[in-house]
Amino acid sequence: MAQRVLVVDDDRTVSDVVCRYLEHAGYDVSHVGDGLAALAAVRDRAPHLVVLDLMLPGLDGLQVCRRLRERPDGVPIIMLTARGDEADRVLGLQLGADDYLGKPFSPRELVLRVGSVLRRAGEPSSGPPAELLADAGLEVATGPRTARLDGRELALTVREFDLLAHLMRHPSRAFRRSELLERVWGWHFGDESTVTVHVRRLREKIEDDPAEPRRIVTVWGVGYRYEPADA
Repeated sequence: MAQRVLVVDDDRTVSDVVCRYLEHAGYDVSHVGDGLAALAAVRDRAPHLVVLDLMLPGLDGLQVCRRLRERPDGVPIIMLTARGDEADRVLGLQLGADDYLGKPFSPRELVLRVGSVLRRAGEPSSGPPAELLADAGLEVATGPRTARLDGRELALTVREFDLLAHLMRHPSRAFRRSELLERVWGWHFGDESTVTVHVRRLREKIEDDPAEPRRIVTVWGVGYRYEPADA
């Protein structure tokens, strides 16, 4: 059965092109043109992924993203942002978007990004063997893609989960932001602030004091590393 993708964009020309490319790639695509209709569409027929424009009439894309992140299913979100709207892009990532593309963008690149996010969110059968990564009350199970802290399940986005799992697989090893973009996002180039925002969000969820992190620490002039409790 084809995976369902919901496209939310009020620009009919853009949405027609996006929908056509995604349908050609084999996805079951639906489209709405405003934020309230997007929330209704997700509620009525939950998609596997949402392509979300930020500039929407009525309820804007940031508000839609915030509402979707309140849902327990954690549907992946790819944001579409106007070129130069860095503040909105960073805020969208902080709210939990998994990926973004700046307008104008290549429809082919969007299709590749959709496939990448869905692969990471999907079943692990085609990926590496399932693992249980554990450290001082933090447990990450890559098979069911669940993370728990002291027995409490954490609500992580697709990219947050992948970033945490990658860092825990390589304890005490420092990674540059560009390395993490390539290894976790699959990007060979891109805005490294994406990594910074996701690290900040992870710290808010797994650190006792996000301002003084003990697990995901900053390596000044390099990037980040996961520091195990017994190190």
